Amino acid sequence: MIEVEKKFLYNEATIKTLTEGAEFVGEKIFTDSYFDNETFSLTTKDIWFRKRGERFELKLPLNVKMEERVSDQYKELETEKEIADYFKWNLSEASLEELVKKSGFNPFATFTTTRKKYKKDDFTIDIDTTDFGFNIIEIEIMVSEESDIEEGIKKILEFASSIGSELGYVCGKGVEFLKKNNPEHLQKLIEAKVVK
Repeated sequence: MIEVEKKFLYNEATIKTLTEGAEFVGEKIFTDSYFDNETFSLTTKDIWFRKRGERFELKLPLNVKMEERVSDQYKELETEKEIADYFKWNLSEASLEELVKKSGFNPFATFTTTRKKYKKDDFTIDIDTTDFGFNIIEIEIMVSEESDIEEGIKKILEFASSIGSELGYVCGKGVEFLKKNNPEHLQKLIEAKVVK
């Protein structure tokens, strides 16, 4: 499955409309640490390697060029084997945690998010509030094939438009954290055309 998602800023009116008639799935609090090396070899390719709680996750971009991006599409690797295979690491030699350190990947952003999750029709709606003051909605739909991505984007945009969300570009939490805390790293992403 491929996750197609679009981020939106929100206000209380948007939340009310968005959650009306939606099924509340639950609330959770989690801490993310995002990893990269000194040359930013992952994030400058729009690859996001994070540890959420005790579990590593790797998000690989499926997008066209940033300038043409309407939504975010990533292939998500969530098992240690998938991640190790991607990096060509041998899990029989060391734990994933040890391999991460040996490879020179260190955290560049760590923050905590409170997430309220809803389901509405085919959409998953995440309402995120971070401990560094950034609040965001992510509307997601899962598609089975890359050929279905465009249709997934269209559905998200129609749904968001129907609830009055502004459809412009909104960056993710990791990028917003960099805006507030690490302008040098952010500048590298701008130069690499990963962020606008």
